[in-house]
Amino acid sequence: MYKAKHLSPMVPSFDIAKTVSFFIDLLKFEILRDDKTYVILQKDNLTVHILQAGKDVGEMEFYLEVDDLLSIWNYIKSNLDGIKFKEPFNQIYGMREIHLIIPMTKTLLFIGQTIS
Repeated sequence: MYKAKHLSPMVPSFDIAKTVSFFIDLLKFEILRDDKTYVILQKDNLTVHILQAGKDVGEMEFYLEVDDLLSIWNYIKSNLDGIKFKEPFNQIYGMREIHLIIPMTKTLLFIGQTIS
């Protein structure tokens, strides 16, 4: 079975610079990645992702980083009846991901593994 490495909230923001400042100035997070419209902040081994808010700002997102995406995909793929999902695919930022809508919510769960 897979090992969960990190679970990171993905927070939509109407002003990314101010949201990032909140985490840096008040909570002493550091910037791990900054693409201007998508920022990953880190404190100890925890991360929070800040992204540009869109028309669906009420939606929540979480990123679950794992060590073996194929293992979790093989485990869950036959149990996804009624769940919206996207099969494993490669992202341009170096992650292989599965996307799932958590039932009865407006929450998107990204499950990803670094592409080696």
